[in-house]
Amino acid sequence: MKKRTLRFVMSVALASTLLLGGCAKEKEVPVETPEENTEMIEPETEEVQEEIETWKTPIEGLPDDFILGMDASSLLVEEKSGVKFFNEDGQEQDALKTFADAGINYIRLRVWNDPYDENGNGYGGGNNDLDTAIELGKRATDYGMKVSIDFHYSDFWADPKRQHAPKAWEGMSLEEKSDALYDYTKESLSKLLDAGVDVGMVQIGNEINYGMSGETKLDNVISLLKAGSMAVREVSADYGKEISIVVHYTRIMDKADVLTLVSKLVENDLDFDMIGMSYYPFWDGGMDNMSRVLELIQERYGKKVFLAETSYAYTTKDGDGSGNSFGAGDKVDGYDVSVEGQASIIHDICEQVNYVGGLGVFYWEGAWIPVGPATADNSAIWEQYGSGWASSYASDYDPEDAGLYYGGCSWDNQAFFDFDGHPLESLKVFAYMRKGN
Repeated sequence: MKKRTLRFVMSVALASTLLLGGCAKEKEVPVETPEENTEMIEPETEEVQEEIETWKTPIEGLPDDFILGMDASSLLVEEKSGVKFFNEDGQEQDALKTFADAGINYIRLRVWNDPYDENGNGYGGGNNDLDTAIELGKRATDYGMKVSIDFHYSDFWADPKRQHAPKAWEGMSLEEKSDALYDYTKESLSKLLDAGVDVGMVQIGNEINYGMSGETKLDNVISLLKAGSMAVREVSADYGKEISIVVHYTRIMDKADVLTLVSKLVENDLDFDMIGMSYYPFWDGGMDNMSRVLELIQERYGKKVFLAETSYAYTTKDGDGSGNSFGAGDKVDGYDVSVEGQASIIHDICEQVNYVGGLGVFYWEGAWIPVGPATADNSAIWEQYGSGWASSYASDYDPEDAGLYYGGCSWDNQAFFDFDGHPLESLKVFAYMRKGN
């Protein structure tokens, strides 16, 4: 990675002054806190040579259209649950406007076909039906941001562990399911555009390494993808609007597997534009491997690439009493679990992606903060509005996961707002990446 560095030969006093004003690091590794640095400097040292770069510096050569994106899928149910968000001045404000003001230019929204039980009770996790996407998408568009629609083609979470078919598609043959997926995609995307949502890209599936909509054979998955792709292209043509088609994978550490999957798409003539990858640095290895995978997809298959999901924690505290996905043991070497550590790692991830020609990065669920204090039993409100990651009503649809572990938000310590809805200093990293401090 290219670095813009300032090299100083300085006295101990001058070194300490400079280090207090920024975060020093070698390559990807930021320095420790000022107190730790003080301990590291030997009293008798007369000169220290340091390489200094902070998360408040602009990224060299960052294109104007580089995606600084945010998944905000849970925002509506947070609001319905009584959560309030504020701006930097402490005034109550739409979190989407706060994102736009901070430099976010793209909002990502997941869509589930029918995330409700037979009695209309929501499965939780945002209850992300099409109407929710339309409401949030219109708001994002009003604030000048483009929208990425993430069709899971499921009634609830779709990821490497589970790719359940929507209830309405169960028992269908592959041909029937392909037709249903085509119709659903075309109808849903048309409704979004009719409502005025500025859709710039559509994901046909979510983290589909091992299947989609109940299909596990790759040939069958590609048949479904072709149906979704055809629907997006037809809507795009009908509305005279350019909409990119995205295939979304995860498990980026398994470079060979990811590249094989992309090669199969190309060999089978799937019509698509981009590969979006999930990359969580506390689960998915180092940035060098991540950026190399993005580079190889472009070089070998001529497809555009970006990170569809990433995140990092600013604290190990739990805000709602339900436990978190990221704990103290998930700390990435060189990046503190702190507001500055969160900003630093996102800055460096974006820098890596840009360096290899990637289109940008989406942060996952930066506004999913606690509903209720950690000292209270908040299950009733999570169940009512779907603001926890899953409700008990999802048990029949997803018995092996949601049915066992339903509860509150597991991501509140990775948001860009504190537990009371005030924006963190780290949110400024998106503006700093463009213009610096």
